This record gives sequence, C-alpha cells and structure tokens, in this order.
Amino acid sequence: MTASTTTQITQLPQILDSLGPDNENPGAFDGAWIRTSGERVDSLNPATGEPIAAVRLATGEDYERVAAASLEAFREWQTWPAPRRGEVVRQLGDELRKHKEELGHLVSLEVGKVTSEGLGEVQEMIDMADLAVGMSRQLYGLAMHSERPQHRMYEQWHPLGPVGVITAFNFPVAVWAWNAMVAAVCGDSMIWKPSHQAPLTAIAVTRIAQRVLAANSAPPIFNLVMGGRSGVGERMVADRRLPLISATGSGRMGREVGKVLAERHGRALLELGGNNGILVMDDADLDLALRAVLFAAVGTAGQRCTTTRRLFLQRGIAAEMKRRLVNAYGSIPIGDPLEPGTLMGPLIDQTAVDNMMKALERIKAEGGRVLYGGKRLDRPGFFVQPTLVEAKGGMPITCEETFAPILYIFDFDDLDAAIRLHNDVPQGLSSAIFTLNMRSAERFLASTGSDCGIANVNIGTSGAEIGGAFGGEKETGGGREAGSDSWKAYMRRQTCTINWGTSLPLAQGVEFKVEG
Repeated sequence: MTASTTTQITQLPQILDSLGPDNENPGAFDGAWIRTSGERVDSLNPATGEPIAAVRLATGEDYERVAAASLEAFREWQTWPAPRRGEVVRQLGDELRKHKEELGHLVSLEVGKVTSEGLGEVQEMIDMADLAVGMSRQLYGLAMHSERPQHRMYEQWHPLGPVGVITAFNFPVAVWAWNAMVAAVCGDSMIWKPSHQAPLTAIAVTRIAQRVLAANSAPPIFNLVMGGRSGVGERMVADRRLPLISATGSGRMGREVGKVLAERHGRALLELGGNNGILVMDDADLDLALRAVLFAAVGTAGQRCTTTRRLFLQRGIAAEMKRRLVNAYGSIPIGDPLEPGTLMGPLIDQTAVDNMMKALERIKAEGGRVLYGGKRLDRPGFFVQPTLVEAKGGMPITCEETFAPILYIFDFDDLDAAIRLHNDVPQGLSSAIFTLNMRSAERFLASTGSDCGIANVNIGTSGAEIGGAFGGEKETGGGREAGSDSWKAYMRRQTCTINWGTSLPLAQGVEFKVEG
C-alpha cells in the first residue's frame, strides 16, 4: 500500500460522514430520498480503481415520481418573487462555503481532479450562486414604442418550467451549478441526471441544497435521478413536462438528445465536444504561452471540454516551443490528486485509458510522431503520461475529440492559413492566440477569425470565468450557460401591448370598420 493510498483511505470516512453519502445510496430524490431498486453501481476512485461507495439506480417508475414532484414544485416556486428566490440561492452559496473543503476533496476522490481543481470547482458553484443572486433583481425585459397612439408595448420574462439537467463526470458539480443557480432564480425547478461515474458528489450536493430549501419552507426544486440511458435518460429527454433539457456530453449524445427534443419541439441547451486550439505567433511571450498551454492541455488530465488539443506554432518559434514543451511535460508531477504538489491525476476509468491507447495507434498510422509520452503508467488506478504529438494537416484523428491528454502540434507560416486550419474541425468551443501584435490579435477575434464561442488573447482555452456566457458553436451545440444573458434560456418571453385609450387603431394601417 502506497503512502498516497493510505492518505485517501484515512480521509474517505471523514469526507463521507461530513457530506452524507452512505456505503449504498438511493438514486432518486423528489423532496425525500426514494428507495430505488435498480442496478447497483459502484463509484470508483480513479486513483486506485477501488470502490468508494455505491448507488442503486432509479427505474422508470422512480423517474415518474421525481418528474411529478418537480412539476408540482414548479407550480409553487414560480409564484415566489424573484428576489426571494435569490435569497434562497444566496443561502445555498453560504452552505456550500461551509462545506467547500470536504466537497472539493470528494470531487478529487471521485473524478481524480487535483486538490486545487476540486476546490476550484466548488468555488465555481459558490461564484455562480453569487452571480445568480444579482440576476434575481435583473431579469429585465425591454420597453418598445408602439406605432399606435395611447398604447404601451413591452416584453417580460416568466419562469419556464421544470428543467432537465444532464451533467458529465468531468465537472460533476460545477455544470449543475451553472444551470441550477440561474434556473432557480428564474423560477424553475430541476431534475438532475448526473454521470454514473460521479454519483456521490451529486448526492452530497442534493443533501446540502435540500437543507437550504427546508430552512426556507421552499418546495423541492432541486431533484435528482440516476439511471441508465434507456431507463431514465431517454424518458427524461422525451418528457413533455420538461420544456428545456440542458445536456453536457459528447457530440453523439447531443445528436440523440437534439433529435428527440426536435420531435417534441422542446428546447435544447447543449454543451458538447471541444477540439480547442491555441495559435502561438513568432512575437509571442513564450514563457506566458508555455504556462498557458501546460495548464490547458494537462489540467484535469486532458478531460475538460475546454482542454487544448491542438497547438499551432509559427515556424520561427516552433522548434524552441517544442523543446520547452518536451522538457516541461517530463517534469509534470503525476499521482494521487489529493497529494500536495500533484499537477495531473488519473483518467476517469479503464475505458478512457483504452481509448487513449487506441487513439495513439491511429495517430501513428496516420503519420503523427510522438514527441513525448504515450504510455500508461504501471501503478494502481488509471494513470497515463501526457502526450505531445507532431501532427500534420489532413490527419482525420485531429478533427476528433479524444478525451485524454494528447496535444497535437502543427507548424504554420501565415496567420490566415493557421486560422483556416484551426477552424477546419467540426467543433467550435474555445480558442486562443498568443501574440504581442494588436493586428494579429484583432484578426483572430474578427468575424473572419476564430469560429469558436470563446476566443482569447494571451490566455489559454480553459478556465473560463462565470461572468461570461459559456458555450460553443458548430457541433459543440450552440448552448450558453453561466453569465451574461444566459438566464434567458430558462425563461419564456412574453410581449405585451396595453391600450390605455378609447379607440382601437390597428397596426400597419389596417382598417376593419364594423357598423354596430
């Protein structure tokens, strides 16, 4: 038994006791925990491959209970004034502050994030609560001048209904918070379907949220259901009682969700795959660029949707940047995510490791050259080396998202050509350029530049702040979450016209005179 394994075993009972998950847990919540009877699923610690605890998945009947309760909760919650709803969310943020350390460590245990990233994810939840509290007093509509005399025209926003939230393992609690905090102040209830790879963090968050709701005599708006795709997921997406489904996952999953929602005319908020690129110009600050690339490519073991997967180096600095990257990759501390100093933890499971190894076989077959890494580590858990690959245009695999720490490196001469190569992939989430030249930066940010939903200058592709709207274009799905005006996705717009006069003029000069 290693020292790091001993550390995790020592911390585990304390973390679970503090947050509430038991050795075996129910997989559904509708204001009370439902004794589910579905398949028993273990949550594995990816740093050891050993079970942490288990969950009994929900059945279709369990889902029906949760959906009915969520609809009933919405009917009451929508009548609460938005600032009062914001006060409940403020208290939820405070409760998360009290449990930040334990919840952050549970994130690290369950999905393998290093300690600072686990704690940072909980901080993101807290920040979202703070942001949503302000939103609760700014759910504004516009006033428009009517062409008709003695008429007033304006728009207002109403709560939408129960919202289905499907999250992935890589941000097991933050993505829920992006949706839940905003949807709550907008007057919606929620059904959360978390990843089966991260059920314990979802249980812990649901327990925290319910305590806050109970203290305010609020209806059960934060509900939970864990189940397989066929038993729960498909039923949830097809449920006409849920006007909006927010789904985070792969492009394949998004296509399936989108088809079902289109069939029933439901709303989709999709956050799907990313194939994010960084351009480094000859005039760039290479020290700055190196630090940014390392975090964006290696952080979370390459399992962020915003992970940098493609690096474009202008030819004048390409050799030097590759040399620096190889040296830096060789010095990355890999190991137990709860150990101080670790910068890269494990992949989520054995399937992720196998997929990375298969991708590396394809890379070599397509003409790529591994500059560093490419191996799994001989130790318990699901550890691999971060990998640098010298790539060339036309390699099909570089147009796909492999959820692992593989970074493709391309050389380029001309900025316009680099932008074309950068944009020539199906995904369009995050992008960045490193340059000290204002014209190059503005060229990259122009409408003819990066085609991504996020475009940065002299910072990396990952670690987006919540104040802006988060999301991407093309096969990334087009959804927007978190800040800016993303709240509008969780509400319905209503245009109102009031006639306060005594005549009835029609718009566009239409006349309809009736004697009587």
